[in-house]
Amino acid sequence: MTPKHNHYDVVIVGGAIMGASAAWFLSDDKDFDGRVLVVEKDTTYEACSTTHTNSCMRQQFSTELNVRISQFAADFVKNLRQYMGNDERVPELSIRSFGYMYLADNNEFAAVLRESQKVQQAAGAATQLMTPEQIIEHYPFYNVDDIVLGSINLIDEGYWDATAVFDWWRRSARERGVEYVQNEVVAMTRNPAGNRVESVTLKTGEVIACGQVLNASGPRAVLTSRMAGIEIPVEPRKRYSWIFSAENPLDRDLPLTIDPSGVHVRENGNGTYQCGGHSDIDPAVDYDDYTMDFSIWEQHVWPVLATRIPQFEAIKVTSEWGGHYAYNTFDHNAIMGPHTHIDNFFFLNGFSGHGLQQAPAMGRGTAELMVHGEYRTLDMSAFNFERIAMNRPILEKAII
Repeated sequence: MTPKHNHYDVVIVGGAIMGASAAWFLSDDKDFDGRVLVVEKDTTYEACSTTHTNSCMRQQFSTELNVRISQFAADFVKNLRQYMGNDERVPELSIRSFGYMYLADNNEFAAVLRESQKVQQAAGAATQLMTPEQIIEHYPFYNVDDIVLGSINLIDEGYWDATAVFDWWRRSARERGVEYVQNEVVAMTRNPAGNRVESVTLKTGEVIACGQVLNASGPRAVLTSRMAGIEIPVEPRKRYSWIFSAENPLDRDLPLTIDPSGVHVRENGNGTYQCGGHSDIDPAVDYDDYTMDFSIWEQHVWPVLATRIPQFEAIKVTSEWGGHYAYNTFDHNAIMGPHTHIDNFFFLNGFSGHGLQQAPAMGRGTAELMVHGEYRTLDMSAFNFERIAMNRPILEKAII
């Protein structure tokens, strides 16, 4: 597709959840009246990380900023129609709060859960710690013989309709003038001083002048940044998902359970469940590699499920797929803000598996930064690219 114009104030490279969020929040800023172009290589979104997720949110992070980012996401989802101007076409959404259940099988991780709970509760989250006996009292289907502590929050943690939010961000932004094209950015040209991107070149040959560029390219983020001469520590890591039905379904909702092995499983509804995992060897993979490794299910995931929840000894896989994390090898957290030298090149990358739930706050913050030069709601400067250049990682301990 060919863009309508040869100049845009903002060019967003990548139109999945992050690009869509930033584009919508730009369109929602009354102080911004510029043109926005979103360039997405596949507008079916069939292979993107956005469509391959658990579609859940949690507040159980170890850093206050990540907790508050998810709290805004919860508020945004529950008040979607109000955020979108009380448009009656916009659905009223809710969060199915079955919670996340972190299970610790050693004292070291139990200490992490205790410290994280202090951070979460100080930020207003309702996280509760549970002894093995308390876990069994509330969730008798678990095998907790090896468990020393659990952590769960049943308020604003669980499933949400991310597809509806994603669709309405795109629809509303288009109605406000944001332009989406199915195309690819294949090159960027900088000014003679090298401190600004002057234009992007599309696969179809058009050269588009730009005021600002936003890298929202998911697992392909480094391919985009390299066009501007920038290296970032983001790579695709493969993650596998399975939907299964149980011969003997549980008699209550299953929290999104994070087993100490790394396997996670959650309620999916109507006697079905969704689980995920990856191999112990976790290398970067090819950008188009979504091939399933069936041995992981047989040799690792299913045995873990059957051990942790004995009722899952008799289950049948009904669907399975491989997807990618946009994995930040530096510290597993978002990379935001402008580049340190190319000041009109912005990042929205490296979410390492928790991007979907962070998209509302990340899009809002990025729009604020691009329009006003500062964060005006939640200060997320700790995630700015500068920390990469300065080698100042932010350690987030709650990565799934």
